[in-house]
Amino acid sequence: MATTAVLEMVDTAPVEETATMTLTPAAQARLGQLLQERNIPTYGLRVFVAGGGCSGLQYGMAFEAAARDFDTVIDQGGVKLFIDPTSMMYLAGASIDYVDSLMGAGFKIDNPNAVSSCGCGSSFRTKDSGETDEEDEAGCGSGCSCHSH
Repeated sequence: MATTAVLEMVDTAPVEETATMTLTPAAQARLGQLLQERNIPTYGLRVFVAGGGCSGLQYGMAFEAAARDFDTVIDQGGVKLFIDPTSMMYLAGASIDYVDSLMGAGFKIDNPNAVSSCGCGSSFRTKDSGETDEEDEAGCGSGCSCHSH
């Protein structure tokens, strides 16, 4: 007696989820307000990573009129973020918050890719940067206190 097997083809290709940056409601509101105050409501916020800072890499932000070739463009509630491909490698999954406290007001990036960051939040180190915690601590001369995560 022959047995017949029924094979069902199932698409097992992994579904790619692109980790992107997000804005908290406070950051979204403050950015929208800044764009209106500066009379540049159609501009976006370029978020980038550059070498430097007490932890090896530092964040930067600037308003720009348009995205550049190959940028990731994130539109969240009418506020656009422009992120170049290299910076996106370091910022995937991160979020931007706006904090207004007695110690001051400003934007803060919560980055799951950072294993160490400067106390002021503008500088960070990733696990692939090749620096040790001792080297990181020695480089904290900018007035920030560094913290390992």
